[in-house]
Amino acid sequence: MFASALRPVLRSAARPTCLLRAGPKPLAKVTAIRFASTTRYTTDHEWVTFDTDSNIGTVGITDYAQKALGDVVFVELPSVGSEIAQGDAIGAVESVKAASDIYAPVAGVVEEINEALNDTPSLLNKKPESDGWLARIKLTDPAEFEALLSDEAYKAHCEGQAEDH
Repeated sequence: MFASALRPVLRSAARPTCLLRAGPKPLAKVTAIRFASTTRYTTDHEWVTFDTDSNIGTVGITDYAQKALGDVVFVELPSVGSEIAQGDAIGAVESVKAASDIYAPVAGVVEEINEALNDTPSLLNKKPESDGWLARIKLTDPAEFEALLSDEAYKAHCEGQAEDH
């Protein structure tokens, strides 16, 4: 999806910590439990978070992708109700540096799009993996989700791209 000469900048995978107070004792540092992620990634730098209760996947571009693109100035989104196959182009992102297609990480029907991106495409730069989501897709085959890259595999993919340069 993006020029291979772009350098990855990945978020730290440090474990979160919290402080607990137990009576008059001093504060103790405790490592929080990390839960299994429901987010998967493509090698083209899209992510999808799958809600098994609703069979809906929320799709967006990764932080790596938005950094590679630069300041996003326009986002083209799919139409609600569109039937899409895995790998189909479902939209595009234009920035001051480049334009790039967005590919469906899973097949299904577009249930909702992020209308906020029409007025504020910079949400993709500010919060690409939360408020900057692109579309919500009702999956036709949840097994496609499971076949995508895990968080660890995606990080390794990005590190591999950095080593190629």
